[in-house]
Amino acid sequence: MTGLKLPSFIVPRALAPLRRFATLRRSFGLLGDFKYEQTDPGIFYGHLAEDTIGLLEGIAAGAAGLAGGAGKQGASASGVGDEGTAGALKGMRILDVGGGPGYFGRAFAERGVEYYTCEPDVGEMAAAGIKLESSVRGSGLDLPFRDDAFDLTYSSNVAEHVPDPWRMGREMLRVTAPGGLMVYSYTIWYGPFGGHEMGLTHYLGGDRARRMYEKKHGKRPKNYFGESLFKVGCAEGMRWGAAMERAGEAEVLAAFPRYHPWWVWWMVHVPVLREFAVSNLVLVLRKK
Repeated sequence: MTGLKLPSFIVPRALAPLRRFATLRRSFGLLGDFKYEQTDPGIFYGHLAEDTIGLLEGIAAGAAGLAGGAGKQGASASGVGDEGTAGALKGMRILDVGGGPGYFGRAFAERGVEYYTCEPDVGEMAAAGIKLESSVRGSGLDLPFRDDAFDLTYSSNVAEHVPDPWRMGREMLRVTAPGGLMVYSYTIWYGPFGGHEMGLTHYLGGDRARRMYEKKHGKRPKNYFGESLFKVGCAEGMRWGAAMERAGEAEVLAAFPRYHPWWVWWMVHVPVLREFAVSNLVLVLRKK
């Protein structure tokens, strides 16, 4: 099916190189890793880091194709199509907002990327014992970087942990260079993983889920509803992206479910269904 042209609401042109990547096998593999998030984070975040690089390579290659190979992204991804996206990030300056304990930095370094991460929690930065010279302490709501500093800004599973995710999105756009990419990936509250370690009890309400967790485990959940975990919807992200486009700040290249196979990417366009069936939304914007 690699030569088949599909409607853009199923596979946006910017995501064409990802069709070989976003398979059902990958989805099941990532699903199986979730159980290790807190018990063995090395497994979970190590695999997620490699998956993230594959995801970003495909996005960068697709965006370069739309731009006709112009600029830094086009040079790094020239000639890359459905047959492969390796090297699409090489030479880029990338900011990872909320990069955590360093698993991602180590993986990016192997790809020839100038990688920076911004993380507000010192404990989280040191959790894995990985030291990164390019790790900066700071808040995603007020990024400590100058305007237009990065070729690509990226954030994974952070937006649901800040009280104003769209302010963070605007900050990420601010530090992205004109023509550069912003990739914003976050967990949908009403999706199956919205409650994080509280399981599916979040469908009973965030406060109730927190109390149930505390009663069962005798401790606070790491992701404490109302303090470090918030409701963020799929439609909210789609509206925010559209607002950035109307304001002339960015072009929305794609929106799709991160962990799903490519043939169900259309779900992000179906109201109500997307709030429950899309576990993680990815927004891809090109800064104007």
